[in-house]
Amino acid sequence: MHETILPEGWPKPKGYSNAILAAKGRVLFLAGQVGWDSATETFASDQIAPQFEQALRNILSLVRAAGGKPEDICKITAFCCDRDAYLAARPDLGRIWKAQMGHHYPCMSMIFVSDLLDHPGKIELEATAVIPD
Repeated sequence: MHETILPEGWPKPKGYSNAILAAKGRVLFLAGQVGWDSATETFASDQIAPQFEQALRNILSLVRAAGGKPEDICKITAFCCDRDAYLAARPDLGRIWKAQMGHHYPCMSMIFVSDLLDHPGKIELEATAVIPD
């Protein structure tokens, strides 16, 4: 079981963890996943929320294929090329997160970029998981 670290006096973060101490296990590094169907590499939408949902599904498919579960994800880095659209979509993103990840909040970083390689990609998720032995 992984342990969330929160120094004394720090407020509890909302929607992420500041630090996670991973239990002994196998480290799984995941390449950036965009919001396309993994079988056909086509986007069903050019909107952030559906792309986020599919990118997170792709991340979870990889974790499960390695024998893990959502709680084994320790770090997610998100790259997004539309800050305003991301902020407007946050309520939907929260619902999507809870449906797929429950109440597990790994360490997270959000980086806004000018573009992504795969068009019309708006968001890309990269992750690291530790799958217990």
